[in-house]
Amino acid sequence: MLVFLGCLGVAMLMTNSALAAPLPNVNIGIGSSDNPQDVAVTLQLLAVLTILSLAPGILIMTTSFVRIVVVIGFLRNALSTQNVPPNQVVIALSMFLTFYIMSPYWGQINENAIQPYLAGTISQEAALTNAVGPMREFMFKQTRESDLALFVNLSDAPRPESQEDVSTFTLIPAFIISELKTGFQLGFMIYIPFIVIDMIVASTLMSMGMMMLPPVMISLPFKILLFVMVDGWHLLIRSLIASFK
Repeated sequence: MLVFLGCLGVAMLMTNSALAAPLPNVNIGIGSSDNPQDVAVTLQLLAVLTILSLAPGILIMTTSFVRIVVVIGFLRNALSTQNVPPNQVVIALSMFLTFYIMSPYWGQINENAIQPYLAGTISQEAALTNAVGPMREFMFKQTRESDLALFVNLSDAPRPESQEDVSTFTLIPAFIISELKTGFQLGFMIYIPFIVIDMIVASTLMSMGMMMLPPVMISLPFKILLFVMVDGWHLLIRSLIASFK
């Protein structure tokens, strides 16, 4: 009973203090305006908010993240470890590898676009142009000519004479499908040794008449042992980073 009365007293004190303290009032409304500039500013604000909401996806699809996360996903499926490593670990590892690979290009963006713009030496348009340049350079290095030609032909645009004539909106989807193709190729190479182990284990169990025992249960320790003995993470990360050189 005393505990209940004490809790009730504390709650009353908190209620009284909350009533005494002024609370902020936030109002959001839609009104009319006779100034066209107000409408233009509102539309610009909506455009900026839209771009910010899409920024993570844009950064993911224009960097090395796609290839890395696809290859690690293939590795996890080849090992038949289901959710080991967990999705959080896969995403975190892919992000930090992306930071490592993209650091030279992001350093150029910071030096040639962000810092001069913050210092007021270049305009917003010039900063955007300087920021897109290193990203286009990276994507052109990793994009196959056949994939780029596919989107150029589909866009019905004039045949570009140089890389500068290729639109960024044409380059990005070509880069994405090139990354997916490269990731699938690397994933196929990862699958080969583990498939051999699965075939050996399955044929051995069948010859012993143990058909009710899942071959994956037996082959999993051997695949993990093989991966650890050859220092699989070292080989995988080195091959991934070398594929972007």
